[in-house]
Amino acid sequence: MSRTFPRIGTRRALQGAAAGVVALGLLLWWLLPLGEEPPSGTITFSTGTPRGVYQEYGTLLRHELAKDMPNLKVRLLTSDGSQENVARVATGEADFTIAAADAVETYEQNEGPGADRLRGVARLYDDYVHLVVPSDSDIDSVADLRGRRVAIGLPHSGVRLIATRVLKTAGIDAQQDITPLSDGIDTGPARLRRGEIEAFFWSGGLPTDGLLQLARKFEFKFVPIDDDFVAELHRQGPGTHYYRATNMPESAYGSRGGATVPTMAVSNVLITRKDMDPELTEWVTRTVLKSRDGIGAHVHSAQLVDLRTAIYTDPLPLHEGARRYYRSVKP
Repeated sequence: MSRTFPRIGTRRALQGAAAGVVALGLLLWWLLPLGEEPPSGTITFSTGTPRGVYQEYGTLLRHELAKDMPNLKVRLLTSDGSQENVARVATGEADFTIAAADAVETYEQNEGPGADRLRGVARLYDDYVHLVVPSDSDIDSVADLRGRRVAIGLPHSGVRLIATRVLKTAGIDAQQDITPLSDGIDTGPARLRRGEIEAFFWSGGLPTDGLLQLARKFEFKFVPIDDDFVAELHRQGPGTHYYRATNMPESAYGSRGGATVPTMAVSNVLITRKDMDPELTEWVTRTVLKSRDGIGAHVHSAQLVDLRTAIYTDPLPLHEGARRYYRSVKP
Protein backbone atom coordinates (compact mmCIF):
# COMPACT_ATOMS: atom_id res chain seq x y z
CA MET A 1 0.00 0.00 0.00
CA SER A 2 2.72 2.43 0.94
CA ARG A 3 4.21 2.14 -2.54
CA THR A 4 1.07 3.59 -4.14
CA PHE A 5 1.39 6.94 -2.40
CA PRO A 6 4.36 8.19 -4.44
CA ARG A 7 2.52 7.20 -7.63
CA ILE A 8 -0.59 9.11 -6.58
CA GLY A 9 1.54 12.07 -5.54
CA THR A 10 3.37 12.02 -8.85
CA ARG A 11 0.10 11.78 -10.77
CA ARG A 12 -1.34 14.74 -8.87
CA ALA A 13 1.84 16.74 -9.39
CA LEU A 14 1.70 16.08 -13.14
CA GLN A 15 -1.97 17.05 -13.22
CA GLY A 16 -1.17 20.23 -11.30
CA ALA A 17 1.68 21.07 -13.65
CA ALA A 18 -0.54 20.50 -16.67
CA ALA A 19 -3.20 22.77 -15.18
CA GLY A 20 -0.54 25.40 -14.58
CA VAL A 21 0.59 25.21 -18.21
CA VAL A 22 -3.01 25.61 -19.39
CA ALA A 23 -3.52 28.61 -17.07
CA LEU A 24 -0.30 30.19 -18.30
CA GLY A 25 -1.38 29.63 -21.88
CA LEU A 26 -4.73 31.30 -21.23
CA LEU A 27 -2.98 34.23 -19.56
CA LEU A 28 -0.64 34.68 -22.51
CA TRP A 29 -3.58 34.40 -24.90
CA TRP A 30 -5.25 37.29 -23.05
CA LEU A 31 -2.13 39.43 -22.86
CA LEU A 32 -0.92 38.85 -26.41
CA PRO A 33 -3.35 39.75 -29.23
CA LEU A 34 -4.63 36.58 -30.90
CA GLY A 35 -1.62 34.67 -29.61
CA GLU A 36 0.57 36.31 -32.24
CA GLU A 37 4.29 36.84 -32.05
CA PRO A 38 5.18 40.38 -30.94
CA PRO A 39 5.93 42.75 -33.85
CA SER A 40 9.55 43.62 -34.54
CA GLY A 41 11.43 46.25 -36.50
CA THR A 42 11.99 49.94 -35.82
CA ILE A 43 9.59 52.82 -35.22
CA THR A 44 10.24 56.50 -34.55
CA PHE A 45 8.38 58.31 -31.79
CA SER A 46 8.47 62.12 -31.75
CA THR A 47 8.29 63.44 -28.17
CA GLY A 48 8.83 67.06 -27.11
CA THR A 49 11.17 69.44 -25.32
CA PRO A 50 13.48 68.43 -22.47
CA ARG A 51 11.74 68.58 -19.05
CA GLY A 52 8.36 68.48 -20.77
CA VAL A 53 5.69 65.82 -20.22
CA TYR A 54 5.78 64.58 -23.83
CA GLN A 55 9.43 63.65 -23.54
CA GLU A 56 9.04 62.01 -20.15
CA TYR A 57 5.99 60.06 -21.28
CA GLY A 58 7.68 58.94 -24.49
CA THR A 59 10.75 57.71 -22.62
CA LEU A 60 8.66 55.68 -20.19
CA LEU A 61 6.42 54.33 -22.95
CA ARG A 62 9.50 53.10 -24.84
CA HIS A 63 10.43 51.08 -21.74
CA GLU A 64 6.94 49.56 -21.59
CA LEU A 65 6.93 48.76 -25.31
CA ALA A 66 10.25 46.94 -24.84
CA LYS A 67 8.59 44.64 -22.31
CA ASP A 68 5.77 43.68 -24.68
CA MET A 69 7.74 43.79 -27.93
CA PRO A 70 11.39 43.04 -27.11
CA ASN A 71 12.38 42.92 -30.78
CA LEU A 72 10.89 46.31 -31.57
CA LYS A 73 13.34 49.21 -31.55
CA VAL A 74 11.81 52.57 -30.61
CA ARG A 75 13.78 55.65 -31.65
CA LEU A 76 12.87 58.84 -29.79
CA LEU A 77 13.12 62.29 -31.37
CA THR A 78 12.87 65.47 -29.31
CA SER A 79 10.79 68.23 -30.88
CA ASP A 80 9.41 71.73 -30.40
CA GLY A 81 6.06 70.17 -29.50
CA SER A 82 2.62 69.51 -30.98
CA GLN A 83 2.85 71.40 -34.25
CA GLU A 84 6.15 69.80 -35.21
CA ASN A 85 4.96 66.41 -34.00
CA VAL A 86 1.88 66.46 -36.22
CA ALA A 87 3.92 67.45 -39.28
CA ARG A 88 6.51 64.74 -38.61
CA VAL A 89 3.95 61.94 -38.50
CA ALA A 90 1.97 63.26 -41.47
CA THR A 91 5.08 63.41 -43.66
CA GLY A 92 6.57 60.11 -42.48
CA GLU A 93 9.49 61.53 -40.47
CA ALA A 94 8.00 59.89 -37.38
CA ASP A 95 5.57 56.99 -36.92
CA PHE A 96 3.87 57.84 -33.63
CA THR A 97 3.61 60.95 -31.51
CA ILE A 98 1.55 62.87 -28.99
CA ALA A 99 -0.11 66.11 -30.05
CA ALA A 100 -2.77 68.43 -28.73
CA ALA A 101 -6.11 68.25 -30.53
CA ASP A 102 -6.05 71.94 -31.48
CA ALA A 103 -2.73 71.51 -33.27
CA VAL A 104 -4.00 68.44 -35.12
CA GLU A 105 -7.11 70.21 -36.39
CA THR A 106 -5.16 73.35 -37.30
CA TYR A 107 -2.79 71.22 -39.41
CA GLU A 108 -5.77 69.65 -41.16
CA GLN A 109 -7.48 72.99 -41.74
CA ASN A 110 -4.27 74.37 -43.22
CA GLU A 111 -4.11 71.32 -45.51
CA GLY A 112 -0.63 70.41 -44.33
CA PRO A 113 1.22 67.75 -46.36
CA GLY A 114 -0.17 64.28 -45.56
CA ALA A 115 -2.93 65.61 -43.30
CA ASP A 116 -5.42 63.13 -44.75
CA ARG A 117 -3.16 60.25 -43.68
CA LEU A 118 -3.32 61.06 -39.96
CA ARG A 119 -5.12 58.62 -37.66
CA GLY A 120 -5.83 58.46 -33.95
CA VAL A 121 -4.63 55.77 -31.57
CA ALA A 122 -5.77 56.93 -28.12
CA ARG A 123 -6.88 60.01 -26.27
CA LEU A 124 -4.42 60.38 -23.41
CA TYR A 125 -4.68 63.28 -20.96
CA ASP A 126 -5.30 67.03 -20.93
CA ASP A 127 -2.71 69.78 -21.20
CA TYR A 128 -3.26 72.79 -18.93
CA VAL A 129 -2.29 76.26 -20.08
CA HIS A 130 0.17 77.87 -17.66
CA LEU A 131 0.78 81.61 -17.83
CA VAL A 132 3.56 82.06 -15.28
CA VAL A 133 4.91 85.27 -13.72
CA PRO A 134 6.95 86.05 -10.57
CA SER A 135 4.80 86.16 -7.43
CA ASP A 136 5.49 89.88 -6.96
CA SER A 137 4.70 90.77 -10.58
CA ASP A 138 2.11 93.44 -11.38
CA ILE A 139 0.89 91.29 -14.29
CA ASP A 140 -2.57 90.18 -13.20
CA SER A 141 -4.27 89.56 -16.56
CA VAL A 142 -3.41 88.62 -20.13
CA ALA A 143 -3.96 92.25 -21.14
CA ASP A 144 -1.16 93.28 -18.76
CA LEU A 145 1.35 91.47 -21.00
CA ARG A 146 1.35 94.34 -23.50
CA GLY A 147 4.86 95.78 -23.80
CA ARG A 148 6.44 92.98 -21.73
CA ARG A 149 9.12 90.37 -22.44
CA VAL A 150 7.12 87.18 -22.85
CA ALA A 151 8.22 83.65 -23.74
CA ILE A 152 5.58 82.27 -26.11
CA GLY A 153 7.08 78.85 -26.80
CA LEU A 154 9.23 77.32 -29.50
CA PRO A 155 8.31 78.16 -33.11
CA HIS A 156 6.66 74.80 -33.94
CA SER A 157 5.18 74.06 -30.54
CA GLY A 158 1.61 73.75 -29.39
CA VAL A 159 2.50 76.39 -26.79
CA ARG A 160 3.22 78.92 -29.55
CA LEU A 161 -0.12 78.17 -31.20
CA ILE A 162 -2.03 78.63 -27.93
CA ALA A 163 -0.05 81.67 -26.74
CA THR A 164 -0.62 83.50 -30.02
CA ARG A 165 -4.36 82.84 -29.82
CA VAL A 166 -4.62 83.84 -26.16
CA LEU A 167 -2.77 87.09 -26.82
CA LYS A 168 -4.92 87.83 -29.86
CA THR A 169 -8.05 87.40 -27.77
CA ALA A 170 -6.69 90.07 -25.43
CA GLY A 171 -6.06 92.36 -28.40
CA ILE A 172 -2.30 91.80 -28.37
CA ASP A 173 -0.28 91.05 -31.49
CA ALA A 174 2.38 88.50 -30.49
CA GLN A 175 4.95 90.02 -32.85
CA GLN A 176 4.31 93.73 -32.36
CA ASP A 177 2.79 94.40 -28.95
CA ILE A 178 5.19 92.36 -26.79
CA THR A 179 8.81 91.30 -26.98
CA PRO A 180 8.29 87.65 -27.97
CA LEU A 181 10.89 85.09 -26.93
CA SER A 182 11.13 81.49 -28.10
CA ASP A 183 11.64 79.74 -24.78
CA GLY A 184 10.15 76.39 -23.88
CA ILE A 185 9.85 74.63 -20.55
CA ASP A 186 13.54 73.72 -20.72
CA THR A 187 14.76 77.35 -20.61
CA GLY A 188 11.76 79.53 -19.67
CA PRO A 189 11.69 78.84 -15.90
CA ALA A 190 15.38 79.70 -15.41
CA ARG A 191 15.09 82.88 -17.45
CA LEU A 192 12.04 83.95 -15.45
CA ARG A 193 13.97 83.39 -12.24
CA ARG A 194 16.87 85.51 -13.52
CA GLY A 195 14.52 88.30 -14.58
CA GLU A 196 15.36 87.96 -18.28
CA ILE A 197 11.71 87.48 -19.13
CA GLU A 198 8.62 88.78 -17.33
CA ALA A 199 6.21 85.96 -18.17
CA PHE A 200 6.09 82.69 -20.03
CA PHE A 201 3.44 80.46 -21.52
CA TRP A 202 3.45 76.72 -21.12
CA SER A 203 0.89 74.07 -22.03
CA GLY A 204 1.43 70.65 -20.50
CA GLY A 205 0.19 67.89 -18.24
CA LEU A 206 0.02 68.37 -14.49
CA PRO A 207 2.48 68.66 -12.98
CA THR A 208 5.26 69.48 -15.45
CA ASP A 209 8.73 68.68 -14.15
CA GLY A 210 10.30 71.95 -15.31
CA LEU A 211 7.84 73.92 -13.18
CA LEU A 212 8.17 71.58 -10.23
CA GLN A 213 11.89 72.32 -10.21
CA LEU A 214 11.22 76.07 -10.40
CA ALA A 215 8.72 75.86 -7.52
CA ARG A 216 11.42 74.48 -5.23
CA LYS A 217 13.48 77.66 -5.43
CA PHE A 218 11.36 80.50 -6.79
CA GLU A 219 8.02 82.08 -5.91
CA PHE A 220 5.69 82.37 -8.89
CA LYS A 221 2.00 82.69 -9.64
CA PHE A 222 -0.38 81.86 -12.47
CA VAL A 223 -2.21 84.56 -14.41
CA PRO A 224 -5.93 83.70 -14.71
CA ILE A 225 -7.66 82.88 -17.98
CA ASP A 226 -11.36 82.86 -17.06
CA ASP A 227 -14.48 81.32 -18.62
CA ASP A 228 -15.49 84.48 -20.51
CA PHE A 229 -12.01 84.73 -21.98
CA VAL A 230 -12.17 81.13 -23.22
CA ALA A 231 -15.61 81.73 -24.73
CA GLU A 232 -14.21 84.71 -26.62
CA LEU A 233 -11.26 82.62 -27.75
CA HIS A 234 -13.63 80.09 -29.32
CA ARG A 235 -14.70 82.72 -31.83
CA GLN A 236 -11.30 82.61 -33.53
CA GLY A 237 -12.29 79.60 -35.61
CA PRO A 238 -11.03 76.06 -36.34
CA GLY A 239 -9.15 74.31 -33.58
CA THR A 240 -10.17 76.72 -30.82
CA HIS A 241 -13.29 74.77 -29.80
CA TYR A 242 -10.99 72.13 -28.29
CA TYR A 243 -10.12 74.54 -25.48
CA ARG A 244 -12.23 74.11 -22.35
CA ALA A 245 -12.40 76.28 -19.28
CA THR A 246 -11.05 74.66 -16.11
CA ASN A 247 -9.04 75.48 -12.99
CA MET A 248 -5.38 75.03 -12.18
CA PRO A 249 -5.40 72.89 -9.01
CA GLU A 250 -3.63 74.57 -6.12
CA SER A 251 -1.94 71.28 -5.28
CA ALA A 252 -0.35 70.89 -8.72
CA TYR A 253 2.82 72.74 -7.72
CA GLY A 254 2.33 73.13 -3.98
CA SER A 255 1.84 76.45 -2.26
CA ARG A 256 4.49 78.09 -4.45
CA GLY A 257 2.23 77.85 -7.47
CA GLY A 258 -0.29 80.19 -5.86
CA ALA A 259 -3.98 79.61 -5.21
CA THR A 260 -6.32 77.84 -7.62
CA VAL A 261 -6.85 80.01 -10.70
CA PRO A 262 -9.03 79.67 -13.79
CA THR A 263 -7.31 78.55 -16.96
CA MET A 264 -8.01 76.33 -19.96
CA ALA A 265 -7.13 72.83 -21.07
CA VAL A 266 -6.89 70.88 -24.31
CA SER A 267 -6.82 67.12 -24.85
CA ASN A 268 -3.78 65.20 -26.10
CA VAL A 269 -4.02 62.43 -28.67
CA LEU A 270 -1.59 59.66 -29.55
CA ILE A 271 -1.49 59.65 -33.35
CA THR A 272 -0.04 57.71 -36.27
CA ARG A 273 -0.61 57.36 -40.01
CA LYS A 274 -3.16 55.37 -41.98
CA ASP A 275 -0.41 53.22 -43.55
CA MET A 276 1.04 52.08 -40.20
CA ASP A 277 0.86 48.29 -39.82
CA PRO A 278 -2.47 47.40 -38.10
CA GLU A 279 -0.94 44.60 -36.02
CA LEU A 280 1.81 46.86 -34.71
CA THR A 281 -0.67 49.64 -33.98
CA GLU A 282 -2.90 47.21 -32.09
CA TRP A 283 0.03 46.16 -29.93
CA VAL A 284 1.05 49.76 -29.29
CA THR A 285 -2.53 50.63 -28.28
CA ARG A 286 -2.64 47.68 -25.90
CA THR A 287 0.63 48.70 -24.26
CA VAL A 288 -0.48 52.32 -23.86
CA LEU A 289 -3.63 51.29 -22.00
CA LYS A 290 -2.00 48.46 -20.05
CA SER A 291 0.91 50.60 -18.85
CA ARG A 292 -1.21 53.47 -17.50
CA ASP A 293 -0.47 52.79 -13.84
CA GLY A 294 3.22 52.04 -14.39
CA ILE A 295 3.82 55.25 -16.35
CA GLY A 296 1.41 57.16 -14.11
CA ALA A 297 3.60 56.44 -11.11
CA HIS A 298 6.18 58.77 -12.69
CA VAL A 299 4.04 61.01 -14.93
CA HIS A 300 0.98 61.96 -12.92
CA SER A 301 -1.09 63.06 -15.90
CA ALA A 302 -0.74 59.58 -17.44
CA GLN A 303 -2.98 58.24 -14.67
CA LEU A 304 -5.87 59.89 -16.50
CA VAL A 305 -5.57 57.59 -19.53
CA ASP A 306 -8.82 55.65 -19.48
CA LEU A 307 -10.20 52.88 -21.69
CA ARG A 308 -13.64 54.51 -21.68
CA THR A 309 -12.35 57.78 -23.16
CA ALA A 310 -9.25 56.64 -25.08
CA ILE A 311 -11.36 55.75 -28.11
CA TYR A 312 -12.38 59.39 -28.64
CA THR A 313 -9.51 60.65 -30.77
CA ASP A 314 -11.20 63.71 -32.31
CA PRO A 315 -10.43 65.29 -34.68
CA LEU A 316 -8.93 62.10 -36.15
CA PRO A 317 -10.64 58.82 -37.04
CA LEU A 318 -9.26 55.74 -35.31
CA HIS A 319 -6.51 53.75 -36.95
CA GLU A 320 -7.72 50.26 -37.89
CA GLY A 321 -5.21 48.63 -35.54
CA ALA A 322 -6.41 50.73 -32.61
CA ARG A 323 -10.00 49.90 -33.53
CA ARG A 324 -9.16 46.19 -33.38
CA TYR A 325 -7.85 46.58 -29.86
CA TYR A 326 -10.88 48.49 -28.58
CA ARG A 327 -13.21 45.90 -30.13
CA SER A 328 -11.24 43.09 -28.46
CA VAL A 329 -11.78 44.55 -24.98
CA LYS A 330 -15.35 45.71 -25.49
CA PRO A 331 -17.55 44.23 -22.72
